[in-house]
Amino acid sequence: MLEKNDMNNSKIAVVSCWFGQAPWYFHYFLHSCRFNPTIDFYIITDLNLGPYQERDSENVKFVKSSLNEIKKIATKKLGFEVQLNSAYKLCDFKPTYGLLFSDILNDYDFWAHADIDIIYGDLRNFLTEEILNKYDVISSRHDYITGSFCLFRNSTVINELFSRSKDYVEVFTNQKNYCFDECNFLFKELENNASILDFNENIQSMTHVVKKEELAGKINAFFDFVIIEGTPGNIIWNSGKLYYKSEFEAMYYHLIKFKVTHRPKSIPVPIPNKFAFTQNELIFDI
Repeated sequence: MLEKNDMNNSKIAVVSCWFGQAPWYFHYFLHSCRFNPTIDFYIITDLNLGPYQERDSENVKFVKSSLNEIKKIATKKLGFEVQLNSAYKLCDFKPTYGLLFSDILNDYDFWAHADIDIIYGDLRNFLTEEILNKYDVISSRHDYITGSFCLFRNSTVINELFSRSKDYVEVFTNQKNYCFDECNFLFKELENNASILDFNENIQSMTHVVKKEELAGKINAFFDFVIIEGTPGNIIWNSGKLYYKSEFEAMYYHLIKFKVTHRPKSIPVPIPNKFAFTQNELIFDI
């Protein structure tokens, strides 16, 4: 568990991209963003923003764009024609956000790429000044770089870290998805304590890059398991705090599996300030 520090001097921005119809959990995602008022959340999207902007808050900022516009920006800033023809392929480009969206992120000390199938807890309780002062890259898992949320120091060296992969041009010029933002699909191997540096025949993903640069003493990286994944149940979100079994505090709940098994019949308006996740459903009478 990261140590708490009440000083929030470092400016943090979190960038999420979403194109297409808003999923049911988008309302909960936004609600949890608003309970982290010292962090700015940028949502780059082609959504009809009307109903969301009406409930906008100072730290949630919508940026109207399209996938094609991001493709043009990436082609210009990377210096070669990229392949970006689907929202899923955008996952490979997450590590480039510090470069692609530098106009948005210029005034921040740190930036993160993040998904929207997330319910945030108290981010500053984990991203403390002590941790931020020490580390350049902060992952939400202990075994690989997390695509769902990963924090980077906003510096030229770190913003161009992706280019330390020998394969980055191939990744960005091919329509295939390489899971470049994480570990080139080596999830099971890394979960079983393998070293990603032993898989040199694979595409060098961001986990490979970060581990390699860390080993060379060029950057400092933090890896810890501070999130909830899967469908364990016993999860409570209460006014910006997220707990598992009413005992363990988590940084966020990644809904990657829950969103598949759960389909709400309706969404309460407004979203309540306390709700719970069982293995299969959201409940509010707690």
